[in-house]
Amino acid sequence: MLSLRQAARRSILMAGMLLAAVPSYAADVTFEKAQLTIATTDGKMHTFTVELALDSNQRAQGLMFRREMPADHGMVFDFGQTRQVMMWMKNTFLSLDMLFVSKDGKVETIHENAVPHSESIIDSRVPVAYVVELNAGVAKTLSITPGARVVLPSQLPAAKPD
Repeated sequence: MLSLRQAARRSILMAGMLLAAVPSYAADVTFEKAQLTIATTDGKMHTFTVELALDSNQRAQGLMFRREMPADHGMVFDFGQTRQVMMWMKNTFLSLDMLFVSKDGKVETIHENAVPHSESIIDSRVPVAYVVELNAGVAKTLSITPGARVVLPSQLPAAKPD
């Protein structure tokens, strides 16, 4: 029979092993980076360094497990087709703004301040080709609204639909 101390040590060891597995999974998925520009409806231009989520593994991983992201960075999810998109914040520590973008680069809808770790569905409400994730508050601070234009990298690698 295990003593209380031995049981506690085993529990801590098991928890440590489980936690250690999370970062290694997250590290297995890598992302290319590119520059992206957003032109607001009042004509201001804002440039971001974005990571590109182009395949199903990258899209599934997204920004999960990240603890911080520079103010001028983000992620672009390219679905390889135009469709209604459903997102969530499971395992995502950062609060995010999500821009739902049409194939021609128009911001169709925005979900601001997505709640970390929430499993609630965030719906694009209309068919889109891309989702741009930025730090929460960026859309409001920079006056990014529906109708803004996203200029994607000219050499955007081809996405692989699910």
